[in-house]
Amino acid sequence: MYEFKKAEHLCLKRDIEALFGAGSKSLSFFPLRVVYRPMAYSGSGPRVTVLLSVAKRHLRHAVDRNLVKRRLREAYRLRKHILTRSLPDGVALHLALIWLADEPYTTATVDKRLHTALCRIAETLRSNDAADAPPHTV
Repeated sequence: MYEFKKAEHLCLKRDIEALFGAGSKSLSFFPLRVVYRPMAYSGSGPRVTVLLSVAKRHLRHAVDRNLVKRRLREAYRLRKHILTRSLPDGVALHLALIWLADEPYTTATVDKRLHTALCRIAETLRSNDAADAPPHTV
């Protein structure tokens, strides 16, 4: 349950281009920007794939970039169940976590902001699923 395997990493160029193309949504919770796009789920592989991005222009030293990526990976690994539980059937999610700050933040801050972002995305997915559902008859 608390794993973040290679298959869950968003790596393919066409998937990344689709994520940043039309139809994607984004949220900002400083120091994070989260871009996500619901996709059709084919039934194989993970339902949520993630791209982590920490730009060199924000953090000049590789040590700091690696530290931030480690913190993002760990926070996502511990909180990903928020998304996987709220995904409707037949829907997958591509997700990008983009670092905006010019210095590393504490693990607690990163975890708190990522938790807030994932909860907001889960609410959006649930409300979209409820809107797409047929009307309830009594």
